[in-house]
Amino acid sequence: MASTESPVAEPYLTELDTGVHAFIQPDGGWCLNNAGFVTDGDATLVVDTAATDRRARLLRRRIAESGAPTPRTVVNTHHHGDHTYGNGVFAPEATIIGHAACRRELLAAGHQLHLVWPHVEYGDIRLTAPTVTFTDELTLHIGDIEVRLIHPGIAHTPGDTIVWLPQQRIVFTGDLVFHGGTPFVFMGSLTGSLRALEVLRGLDAVTVVPGHGPVAGPEVYDDIERYLRFVDGLAREGRAADRTPLEVAREADLGPFAALAESERLVANLHRAYAELAGAEPGAPLDPLAGFGDMAAMNGGVLMACHA
Repeated sequence: MASTESPVAEPYLTELDTGVHAFIQPDGGWCLNNAGFVTDGDATLVVDTAATDRRARLLRRRIAESGAPTPRTVVNTHHHGDHTYGNGVFAPEATIIGHAACRRELLAAGHQLHLVWPHVEYGDIRLTAPTVTFTDELTLHIGDIEVRLIHPGIAHTPGDTIVWLPQQRIVFTGDLVFHGGTPFVFMGSLTGSLRALEVLRGLDAVTVVPGHGPVAGPEVYDDIERYLRFVDGLAREGRAADRTPLEVAREADLGPFAALAESERLVANLHRAYAELAGAEPGAPLDPLAGFGDMAAMNGGVLMACHA
């Protein structure tokens, strides 16, 4: 049967400053992440890759077409497959760098996207974990361009990395920020995500490259905070009334958040909020079948679509 879904727009490059580009993948939904690269003309650093071999090779081609030299460094903002599956397209020429927990979680998760969306044409995905890791901060230099890698604590995942260019006042947030999409903290921490927003605010960036969605300014942090506090309030009320996350999510009035894509993530976020209210540590593993099963239930009984 032919698909009735609208074709997904092709990724595009946008120049943010001299030598700094974002690789934006519309519409930013499931599996359509953003990436980017930094170059001084002699060296190139890539921020994240993509969910499929085709999209990762397109990113590599766009970098080459820009005139930048072959990347020798890739930084992963976290372990999820849409940000790391394409690492093998750049290795072994490029060294892969990430937080220590990013490496650990990537190796433990394996072909994670294949488990959720087995019918996607991923291509030849060679899982390639970071071989250089850090725990708190690491500073890299691409010529005269300073690139600071900052771990904000457990937030979207246990191994998040903020990529901060202080001279250009540009920040690549990974999935600490979804612009136009529903935040997702099932594998990380709701309270930690709120703390990560304060870390981001403290950088005083002018340009924000979110993990998903179009490039924004720092005002996008306020939208994320409002949503996370909305989830926290629902969780406190629902848990006090002895209602399940799915019951709460189904009856919730999304109000100003109704326009956010992937609204089914609310129930997974509630699972995390409930766990933290019960005393679970940030990042403590939750039952993926419960979280993803409830998201499918919120999505009319079918699994969410991967658009890659």
